[in-house]
Amino acid sequence: MPEPIRERPDVLVLGVGGTLGEAWLRGLLSGLESVSGIDFRDCRSFVGSSAGSIVAATLAAGRRPQAGDRAARAWGEAVPEADDEPSRLGRALRDAGRLGVAAASPLAPVALAGVAPAGRALRAAALAVAPRSRRKMSGLGRHLDALGSRFDGRLRVAAVDRRSGRRVMFGAPGAPRASVTDAVLASCAVPWFFAPVRIGGREYVDGGVWSPTNLDAAPAGRGTRVLCLVPTAALGSARGALGALRAFSTSALIAESFALRARGAHVRTVVPDAAAGALMGMNLMDPSRSEAVLDAAFAQGRALAG
Repeated sequence: MPEPIRERPDVLVLGVGGTLGEAWLRGLLSGLESVSGIDFRDCRSFVGSSAGSIVAATLAAGRRPQAGDRAARAWGEAVPEADDEPSRLGRALRDAGRLGVAAASPLAPVALAGVAPAGRALRAAALAVAPRSRRKMSGLGRHLDALGSRFDGRLRVAAVDRRSGRRVMFGAPGAPRASVTDAVLASCAVPWFFAPVRIGGREYVDGGVWSPTNLDAAPAGRGTRVLCLVPTAALGSARGALGALRAFSTSALIAESFALRARGAHVRTVVPDAAAGALMGMNLMDPSRSEAVLDAAFAQGRALAG
C-alpha cells in the first residue's frame, strides 16, 4: 500500500488530461480533502498545464476544486465532434512520426521529447505544419473570468510559444504579462482542436506540448514537499495513441522528478488507479463520462488519505 497522503504539500503540480483528466484531478483532491482535512487552497504554489491549469487557477482563486466544474465542461463542449477525434489523433501521430518525434499526446498531438534548444526547434517545426484551427474557447474564458483568479506569485501556468517552440510559465518571474484567463486559455489551446491564444503579440498553445506535467518548473528547493498529479500516466494499453501518451507521460515524469529531487525537493506522484484509468477510455475530451471519472477519483483520493 502507498504511504497515505495526510499533509498539505508546499507545491501542487497538476498535469494535462483533457476534460476527463480535469475531472480526475478535481475528484482526487476532493477525496483527499474529505478524509485528511487538507485544504489544498493553502498550498504555497501551484503549477498547472492544460487541464491542470483550470484546477490550479481555481485553487489559487481560493475556491474548492469543484468550483472549476463549469469551466471544464465549457472546454469539453467546445471540442469538435467526438466521432472526428480518432482520425484527428491518427493524423497528429503520423505527422509527429515524420518529424522524428519520440512521443505524441492526444491532448497536445505534437508533444515532443527532447530538451532545449533542440526540443524547441522540433516543437516549432511540428506546430508550423499542424493544421490551424479557428475554434475559440469563449465559454471557458467566461467561466475562468468568474473564478476571479490573479497572478499573485503562487500560480504558474504552462504554455508553449507556437512560433519558437519555447515553454513559457505564465506567472513566474520574467514571464510575459498576461491575465490568468488568457494564460489558462493558452494552456488549454490543444493544437488541431483550438486556435492559438494571442498574448502580447505572440501565439501560445497547450502546455502539454512541452510536458505532461511541467513538474521541473515547480518553484521548489531543498526540503520542499511537492505533490504531482498525473492524469495521463496510467491510460490505455501498451499500443496506440494512449499507449504513446502513457509512455511519454511516464518517461517525462521520471526525468522531471529526478531534476526536482536533485534540488533537494521531496516529490510524490499520483496517477489514476485501475478503475479511474479504465473509465477515462480513449477520448479524454468526452464530457459524458466526467461524473463517472469524478466518482472513481473521489474514491481513489479517500483511499490515498488512509
